[in-house]
Amino acid sequence: MECPTYNDDEYQKLVTRMSTPRVLIDNTGCSNATRLMIDSARKQGILLEAIQVLTDLNLSIKKAYICSDGRWFMDVFHVTDLNGNKLTDDSAALGYIEKALEKVHYGKPKTEEGPTVLELTGTDRVGLLSEVFAVLSDLNCNVVNSKVWTHNGRIASLIYLNDNKSDAPIKDIRKLEKIEAMLRNVLKGDNDIRSAKTSIAEVSTHTERRLHQMMFADRDYDRKPIIDIFGESPVVLVQNYLEKDYSVVNIHCKDRNKLLFDVVCTLTDMQYLIFHATVDTSADQASLEFFIRHMDGTPLSSEAEKERVILCLRAAIERRASQGVRLELCAADRKGLLADVMRTFRENGLNVTRAEIATLENKSRNIFYVTDSIGNRADPKIIQSVREKIGLNTLRVKELPILYQEKVERDESKGGAMLLSFGSMMRRNLYNLGLIKSNS
Repeated sequence: MECPTYNDDEYQKLVTRMSTPRVLIDNTGCSNATRLMIDSARKQGILLEAIQVLTDLNLSIKKAYICSDGRWFMDVFHVTDLNGNKLTDDSAALGYIEKALEKVHYGKPKTEEGPTVLELTGTDRVGLLSEVFAVLSDLNCNVVNSKVWTHNGRIASLIYLNDNKSDAPIKDIRKLEKIEAMLRNVLKGDNDIRSAKTSIAEVSTHTERRLHQMMFADRDYDRKPIIDIFGESPVVLVQNYLEKDYSVVNIHCKDRNKLLFDVVCTLTDMQYLIFHATVDTSADQASLEFFIRHMDGTPLSSEAEKERVILCLRAAIERRASQGVRLELCAADRKGLLADVMRTFRENGLNVTRAEIATLENKSRNIFYVTDSIGNRADPKIIQSVREKIGLNTLRVKELPILYQEKVERDESKGGAMLLSFGSMMRRNLYNLGLIKSNS
């Protein structure tokens, strides 16, 4: 009997079919969320890429079961929109989600050249961003987009720039060196000579993942907070499950959007492999459990390493925590707009703890979280005064969205025990996610 022969094209089609993630969207099995099921050949980083797709689409992950043992991985996510509503069957987002998730195996496609990307890290202080954007305005740089995070007295920012005259990326080496040098002097101030850093990014990385990497490299996790503005700190426990050669990470904290992305991003960039994980949210609380190993397949080896993981995960959760009053700016874009807004904040003693800056079709749409100069909630009278100076219709106070209150059974919401039984963990979460039936 002769064996069938295959040409190269047929073989490549077979490999492509096996490698492409399969996505199933179930909008009927769960009453209050849309269920997404993904299975694919295992590939380093594919879990983070899948979660990144969901969070970039502003989907909130309410439950999840993750399994990537062996050479295959399967993920199940229960998602809603940011208002806590399941996705509608006629939503165009369903088709887009399916296509986007099917492409994660191949990584991000090459795109046309974008703006020049500037990276900044240093010591945070009141008025720092005012000085940064004033320098960029004086150097005829147009800020297209930017994100700013602060944590434990440190600041990290990615700023996307175009030349103000040509509206094109900045290619002049001398101008780039001048921008770096002047901003480095601003970041140094009077007491940050060693740790202030500015650089032009040479490799394109997801913005929020890069911010995590920058703050991790700056060791913000190893610094003491200037003031306790986070309230109840995340509870993070790490212990070894020697029977299966796993280290188990348990996290309990306040639920918020992109929480799972922040945790998985940190574990991935710390070079840990995630083999199993579960996520469960109840009201405004979230419980996450991860079974991890080193890249060589071994569990965490020392108490010092466990403590480092705990500190890094706490920092990753806290960096994006909403601090202060949320202000939204919507105005026609013009030269010096950001510098003027930031100067007004500084002159009124407001400190920007987090910022998202975007320009689209000559409109500047920005979000700022502000506190007073020492990290306390800003005085409403000062906020009103700032709004009057910038424009009441231009700068608005936006209340933080109330997290969707999911109804769960009382015994689930009170379950504080950290399960270490591998079999019971799998059965419990497969049942909760609707993948198996109860034996009772």
